[in-house]
Amino acid sequence: VWQVDERVAPDGDPARNAGQLDALPLPARQVKLMPVTAKDLRAAAKRYATGLPERFDIVHLGMGDDGHTASWAPGDPVIDRTEPVGLCGIYNGFLRMTLTPPVVNAARHRLMLTPGAGKAVPMRQWLLEDRSLPVQRLHRTNTVVVIDADAAALLPHAAP
Repeated sequence: VWQVDERVAPDGDPARNAGQLDALPLPARQVKLMPVTAKDLRAAAKRYATGLPERFDIVHLGMGDDGHTASWAPGDPVIDRTEPVGLCGIYNGFLRMTLTPPVVNAARHRLMLTPGAGKAVPMRQWLLEDRSLPVQRLHRTNTVVVIDADAAALLPHAAP
């Protein structure tokens, strides 16, 4: 299990995504955390990239209320990077490390889990192809989107 993105924060910080991986029934050696506590983050991102598999089987993602995914925030140049792992600018108070679109899109499959009313507007924009959202960089082929009724509330519905 490899992290898709992570906030630059100390180990144990509740803002980190790493804590969510503790629930996995895996030995620690099978979980590859992004090295966001390194002094030289650019070098650490390069090291992390060298250990990535050639291709992921599946990448698990979410989407923010502003249409970001994988820390690809609106307007951040990381979305255009070609190296496998990039550094994002400050977003919601944190620098972040992330897999870039070429790595995420090269995966055999992507799973987008995006529940909640706060996702209704960006979900509609994404699925109806608002090109301004960062999530639009995500390939749709072999991508499964799981949403609840609240997140789907603004989507067009087929006639019964």
